[in-house]
Amino acid sequence: MPSEHEALKPRSDSSRPSLPWCSRVQAKMRRPSLLLKDILKCSLLVLGVWLLYLLKLSYTTDQCDGRRTPYLDPEHTKRAQRYARRVLREECRPAFARTAMALLFEQRYSADLAPFLQKAPDARGAEYKYDPPFGFRTFSGKVQSLLETLPEHGLPGHWTATACRRCVVIGSGGILHGLGLGPALNQFDVVIRLNSAPVEGYSEHVGNKTSIRMTYPEGAPLSGADYHATDLFVAVLFKSVDFNWLQAMAKNETLPFWVRLFFWKQVAEKIPLQPRQFRILNPVLIKETAFDILQFAEPQSRLWGRDKNVPTMGVVAVILATHLCDEVSLAGFGYDLSRPQTPLHYFDSQCMAAMNFQTMHNVTTETRLLLRLVKEGVVTDLTGGIHCEF
Repeated sequence: MPSEHEALKPRSDSSRPSLPWCSRVQAKMRRPSLLLKDILKCSLLVLGVWLLYLLKLSYTTDQCDGRRTPYLDPEHTKRAQRYARRVLREECRPAFARTAMALLFEQRYSADLAPFLQKAPDARGAEYKYDPPFGFRTFSGKVQSLLETLPEHGLPGHWTATACRRCVVIGSGGILHGLGLGPALNQFDVVIRLNSAPVEGYSEHVGNKTSIRMTYPEGAPLSGADYHATDLFVAVLFKSVDFNWLQAMAKNETLPFWVRLFFWKQVAEKIPLQPRQFRILNPVLIKETAFDILQFAEPQSRLWGRDKNVPTMGVVAVILATHLCDEVSLAGFGYDLSRPQTPLHYFDSQCMAAMNFQTMHNVTTETRLLLRLVKEGVVTDLTGGIHCEF
C-alpha cells in the first residue's frame, strides 16, 4: 500500500490530460506578453534612430572649432577694413533706409511702424491677430502687466540727439573671424547684437560697443559680462512663460522653479540692467517681416512639425534697423550651405551643416532677401558673406 506521504503528493502536470480550453486560455495569457515585446522593440528602434541622429549632429558640429581662426587672405582682410572705413567716411543720408524699403516693398513695409511696444495695443489691432511671435493674441493681460513694469518704451534720449544715425547689425557668423573689424564696428551710432553672441575675448573682430542686445529668453547671454555698457535689451516673446521671464528680469526677481521647467534650455536668472533699459519688440514687425516681406505662409494648425515661417533673429534685426536708423550695415551675415564644414559662429564649435537640421527657419529665402537688399543698395555688407563688394 502506498504510504500516507505518497497519497498526499500531488500529481505532476504530465499526468494531467491536455484540455483544448486550457490551451486557448494559455494562448490568451501569452498575448499581452507578446504585445509588450513588440512595444519594447519599437521603442528600442525609435531610440536607436534618435541616437544615430544625435551622433550625426554631434559629429557634424564637432568638426568645426570656432576658436580656430580659419585661413584668410591678408589682402581680403585689408580690403574689408578699408571698405568699412569708407562706409563710415561717406556722408550719412537721412531716412535713406526707410525710404528705400518703402519703395522696394511698396505696401508690404510700414515706414511709420513703432519698433517697440509703447502702450497696450488695442484688442482689435494687428498686435492681437496672431499668436507669438507674430502677435499677442490671448496675452493682453500679460502685455499690460509688462508695460506697467517698464518705465520707458521709446528710444534713449542720447540716440535722438544724433541727426543721422548709422546702424550695424552684427550677426554671429564665423566669417567675422580674423577680419579685425572691431574698431570700425565701434564707430557706428547704433550696434545691434543678437542672442548670446559674446563680446569678451572677441572684441578685436566684433567690437565691444552694444547699443541693443536683441534676443528671446533661451538665447539671452548667461554671463553678466555680455551686458556691459548695453543701452537696450530688446525681448522677442515666443510663448507664455517668456512674459513671466521678462517681468522677472526687469524687476530683478527670481524666476520660479516651475516656470523654468517650460524653457527648452537654461535661461539667464539675472540680467544686470535697469528696468528703463528693457524693451518689447513690436510683434507686428515680425509679422510684416515673415508674411509681407519674406512672404512666408501664415501659421496653420498642425499636429506635427512646423510651418518653417519664423524669421531668424538676424533678419528681424535687419528690418528693425531700417526703422531705427537712417543707414544700415551688416557684419557676420551669410549661410553658405554649400560649405558644410565651415564654422557657423565665431564663438563656438558648430559648423554650417547644423543649419540643415533646424526646422523653424527658411534660410534660403532669407538669403535671397538679404542679397536683394545689398544689391539694391538698401544695406551694405561689411564682411561679404551675402554679397562681397570689396
